[in-house]
Amino acid sequence: MKVPFKPGTLIYPLPAVMVTCGDCEENYNIITIGWTGTICSDPPMCYISVRKERHSHELIMKNKEFVINLTTWCGVRSGRDYNKFKQMHLHTEPAQIVKAPLIAESPLSIECKVVEVKELGSHDMFIAEVVAVNAEEKLIDKGTGAFQLNHAKPLAYSHGKYYGLGEKIGGFGFSVKKKK
Repeated sequence: MKVPFKPGTLIYPLPAVMVTCGDCEENYNIITIGWTGTICSDPPMCYISVRKERHSHELIMKNKEFVINLTTWCGVRSGRDYNKFKQMHLHTEPAQIVKAPLIAESPLSIECKVVEVKELGSHDMFIAEVVAVNAEEKLIDKGTGAFQLNHAKPLAYSHGKYYGLGEKIGGFGFSVKKKK
């Protein structure tokens, strides 16, 4: 039996990612994001939602670009007061197209250019086109050319907690499965 429950965002789990932003080494920042996802395949597009008071919000609004990095959790301190790269012993790598850096330790970095900002209340949604993807070479299957996400050990966010992903239980859905 189901009972009424207060309205809220209970669509979990979500990918947990570290988003990098900024346009020069002096203002590079990392923000941990749980509100992110794919919104279109062709052209490839995604989104992140960021609270207006966050330091990264200001940087993304100014530069209209960011990088989504699959990697480990980065904490909750503000980039206004702390250099998260130094604190977490992470290293930057130049991106192919955007000015925001990649996180060198990340197995996958997705370069994004903002095409629209939606004001939604507590968060602004940055809708972006994927302009480049940078993958750790050892995670690309030499036979198929596929990125082996399961070996990247991505994190998931679920209602205030972070989790690793478990065993595979299925494959592509019918509408996207490629004909052999």
